[in-house]
Amino acid sequence: MKILVIGSGGREHALVWKLAQSPHAEKIFCAPGNAGIAQERLAKNSSPVECVNISAEDLPKLLAFALEKKIGLTVVGPDNPLALGIVDLFQKNGLRIWGPNQKAAQFESSKVFSQNFMEKYGIPTARAGTFSDATAAKKFAGELNGKCAVKADGLALGKGVLICGNVSEAEKAIDEILISKSFGAAGAKIVIQEFLEGIEISLHAICDGKTAKLFPTSQDHKRALDGDKGLNTGGMGTYSPTPFVSDAELKKIGEAILNPWLRGCVEEKINFCGILYPGIMLTKTGAKVLEFNARFGDPETQVYLTRLENDLVELLDASVSGALDKMELRWKPEASVCVVMASGGYPGNYEKEKPIRGLDDAAKLPGVKVFHAGTAKKGNEIVTSGGRVLGVTALGKDLKSAQAAAYAAVKKIHFDGAHFRRDIAAKALP
Repeated sequence: MKILVIGSGGREHALVWKLAQSPHAEKIFCAPGNAGIAQERLAKNSSPVECVNISAEDLPKLLAFALEKKIGLTVVGPDNPLALGIVDLFQKNGLRIWGPNQKAAQFESSKVFSQNFMEKYGIPTARAGTFSDATAAKKFAGELNGKCAVKADGLALGKGVLICGNVSEAEKAIDEILISKSFGAAGAKIVIQEFLEGIEISLHAICDGKTAKLFPTSQDHKRALDGDKGLNTGGMGTYSPTPFVSDAELKKIGEAILNPWLRGCVEEKINFCGILYPGIMLTKTGAKVLEFNARFGDPETQVYLTRLENDLVELLDASVSGALDKMELRWKPEASVCVVMASGGYPGNYEKEKPIRGLDDAAKLPGVKVFHAGTAKKGNEIVTSGGRVLGVTALGKDLKSAQAAAYAAVKKIHFDGAHFRRDIAAKALP
């Protein structure tokens, strides 16, 4: 089977790396890919993965390429092409593609849509209101004493959420999004959610429109600095599994969220094929959904796919075909930890084209896989080309050894201005 993966980040590198292990994969293309993806080889025939210089959002060119190359399965990594309707376009042209269609992608592309859906179908979530008027928004934020999350309705690269601790912070956040348009069109409407206290975890479930199969838990680290300080980012690291939820509790939480969600999808005629990724807060009164995403998390993908035992081609194929009920997810008992190495200044302004040293040394360490995110090839060198540069990932017999291995690998990698958190997985360890 010829496979096309769309995207260029750490999530897509992990997807390509796992798909390349399948005997069903004869040729893999990635558009646009990155320097690490271009180094991957297929298990079946050792052929290199081919990066194609087409943007993940250039739908007409992606379609033309997939038709020309007779692609058997397209796998969509990022949220933007899903929101733009790439799945609908490919299906209309007779191509098999994995990911939710435009209607289903609204769970992520519109926070207003997903908040209303949760309230309508009784999915446990925070008290919230949706607004396009700043005065009404400020009144509601005042009722919450300013302790709230102010969220841009549309897609904002994982950064469209402002956490507020008092009324003046909330009013500033509302003005920033609705009046100053700091997130552009994505902030034409906002959702204000009461601030929930507890432990935040990431859930993932693979869906085929009828069945949803739950993954083990993971925990992302959104803030830029140690101790959950600093600005929100796309994610500075993650680990799986978390110790906060037993298997029995996870099953219960999954049922409380996924059963009404599936029922709602049937009622609203939403055919969701892909990954549903709810961010969950474990509160004193139970698990509550903070928001939905409609694709694999990044960097959660890196820890999930290093633990997944199933053939990923077979799993995604079952999701597209509506045959997930026949699949059983199998996971390695080991733990996985991913530490993101970012460019200096991220998530603000940062410089690019910094040469990266030590990648080969890190890759030689047992259990370590370095996933590339913002990298490019310049001459004979691999250089930085994005905010999040690498996802240094390690599998270990337990969380402590996985964490130690990941940081041992980080120590071997150098580029000018590199910064990373030193406390990934610390919350799970005594």
